[in-house]
Amino acid sequence: MAVVLTIRDVPEEVRDLLAQQARERGQSLQAYLLAVLNRQADFCRNRQLLAELSDELDGGSGGAGPTASDAADLLARSRAERDFPDSAPSGRDVA
Repeated sequence: MAVVLTIRDVPEEVRDLLAQQARERGQSLQAYLLAVLNRQADFCRNRQLLAELSDELDGGSGGAGPTASDAADLLARSRAERDFPDSAPSGRDVA
């Protein structure tokens, strides 16, 4: 569900600069600011995920270990799930 945010006391110069950026991208100020907020939220989620992964790697044996999945395989599957959720590969066979 979407919510409405109101930001008070924005300096006119800041508003003008943001509106200029929006115009240069062919967007309304609202669309531009929504994109900025979405990028910031993505950044926060990524930082949180990296912190969790770091804690996980630091917590146990001090590293991934010999039974860890291949990093390239994990990246490929993660990107496929992100970009093509209906056709993501289930993994690759490793000999």
